[in-house]
Amino acid sequence: MLMAERGAAAHTIDAYTRDISDFLAFLAAKKSSAAKASADNVRAYLESLAGKGLAPTSRARKLSAIRQFFRFLLGEGLRADDPTSAIDSPKLGRPLPKILSLSEVETLIETAKLACDTSAEGAPRRRALRLYALLETLYASGLRVSELIALPRNVLAADDRVLTITGKGGRERLVPLNEAARGALAAHLVLLEDDEGLAASLWLFPTGDGGQHITRQRLGQELKGLALAANLDPARVSPHVLRHAFASHLLERGADLRTVQQLLGHADISTTQIYTHVIEERLRRLVEQHHPLAQAHLTKRR
Repeated sequence: MLMAERGAAAHTIDAYTRDISDFLAFLAAKKSSAAKASADNVRAYLESLAGKGLAPTSRARKLSAIRQFFRFLLGEGLRADDPTSAIDSPKLGRPLPKILSLSEVETLIETAKLACDTSAEGAPRRRALRLYALLETLYASGLRVSELIALPRNVLAADDRVLTITGKGGRERLVPLNEAARGALAAHLVLLEDDEGLAASLWLFPTGDGGQHITRQRLGQELKGLALAANLDPARVSPHVLRHAFASHLLERGADLRTVQQLLGHADISTTQIYTHVIEERLRRLVEQHHPLAQAHLTKRR
């Protein structure tokens, strides 16, 4: 159902499989099953996870998978009720996404661009240009890393000013590219065409002999190496952090929430709203650090 009706990604299917299999194993140990499980069984399972030290976010994710499973059983007529309907999700603190400042992103991009100019010809220069093109495209578009690395070679054939992206659930969206990203991609493609093995690759960002695209793990490693070269903490730099930076920087400069939602490919605008909390938190800290009355209040409190 997840694959056929919802178009769920492979890693989503794997996560659901692991979570539901773990729950079914718990039920079996309690001499129960999916057909007979009660709300108390589900609560006991969640309590066992808490006892193992599992974070509230992880417990909430597992409960979400279990809810979907029982709703499926109910819809298929395999159960007459849903034992999760009266169970509350674990209380979550709302974690704010990690964000890089505009100057930090600019430093990363300038460092990547400099590496292109200073790299030796051949494979080192191709890798440097590939990383520069990946970085410019990621920050210009806010793509998910899975969407970015799997871009086909012909994605720019119709119009290099915009990308047509098929995101989660098979939803399509148009994402514009700025001039810097188009220039970086054009330079990257020129070097690909000069390499006999890579010229025939189906991928925009191929690796090895061109048969596969760059992996998310490899891109993450290269970005952390770039962060070190730019004198930034590599723990703060990842493809997902750059997606966050894209969204928050747009909102800071007046973009409306609905537009950012469409660009990011969020199905629900509540997912996009977390970036407004990032901006609010940053403004609060700014006032606390620089407002004279705020400083006087902090001094008095000490």
